Amino acid sequence: MLFLSREQILSFFTMRDAIEADKKAFVLHTEGKAKVPLRINLETEDKSGQCMFMPAYVGGELNMAGVKMVSFFPGNAQKGIPVVPATVALIDGTTGLVTAIVEGTTLTQLRTAAISGAATELLSNPDSRVAALFGTGGQAPAQLEALMTVRSLREVRVFDVDPGRIQNFVTKYRPLADRFGTALVGAKTPDEAVEGADVITTVTTSGKPVFDGSRVKPGCHVNGVGSYTPVMRELPLELLNRAGRIFVDNREAVLAEAGDFLIPMGEGRFSPERIAGELGDLILGRVPGRTSPEEITVMKTVGFATLDVVAAAAIVEKARGLGIGSEIAL
Repeated sequence: MLFLSREQILSFFTMRDAIEADKKAFVLHTEGKAKVPLRINLETEDKSGQCMFMPAYVGGELNMAGVKMVSFFPGNAQKGIPVVPATVALIDGTTGLVTAIVEGTTLTQLRTAAISGAATELLSNPDSRVAALFGTGGQAPAQLEALMTVRSLREVRVFDVDPGRIQNFVTKYRPLADRFGTALVGAKTPDEAVEGADVITTVTTSGKPVFDGSRVKPGCHVNGVGSYTPVMRELPLELLNRAGRIFVDNREAVLAEAGDFLIPMGEGRFSPERIAGELGDLILGRVPGRTSPEEITVMKTVGFATLDVVAAAAIVEKARGLGIGSEIAL
């Protein structure tokens, strides 16, 4: 059984690796080669946190199962430990043996950011130069890197409801942006972040829309990433109404979990028929993507375990090829 730590994963597995793994996962899911129950979500007695279990089996050339054990404990931020800790176990589809244990917080950050990276690569205008990033939590640095990996961005504007966190984020991650030749700047208001942006990524746990949909420029691409329950909502209805093409990572999961769609659907103001397809449909050429430079496109993700299994398998395969990790027998 191979054990891989955060430091080991980051030493060899790149954002481009993660994006390509996610694209493979989208295709396998859309082709029906994955079995993915909806995540099991258990809330603690004092409602201070959630423990989630995300199983999946992926057939085809992979033939592997896995489960991600992931939690959401907001109070961890004050303790200096991850707010969303996770661990992923991989199971061989031939023997049923657990073949690897992968540090899941890093895997989650990479594969989730890679969803936005893949969607931005597939749907945004190729000449996109300005991006806006809403949220500065544990997922934000990887989201920043994903955006800069797929587009030659001149500027990324960062907004958070806490001004102090904006400045801390910009200071800490400016060296990362410098590597891509991108200016990382703080935005004082949501309007300032969105104005003229070619790509917008939201990665918050907000219960209400985080920007004004009427401010979004024609031709913009928007990634809705952070909200993953029926009561969370980052994307404004105005944006959904203006969007020409709306995509999701997993239709079943999004329509069961995403408040961005479920809340306006409950009000009779949004129809799931507006969803053009899954990203897998787009990659396979089953549905068209952007139809004009002026069209607004949206991608909504809540994440699903196929992504974790495929990304973990890619990490393990590359690690074994490089001789990285610790082999342990239980």
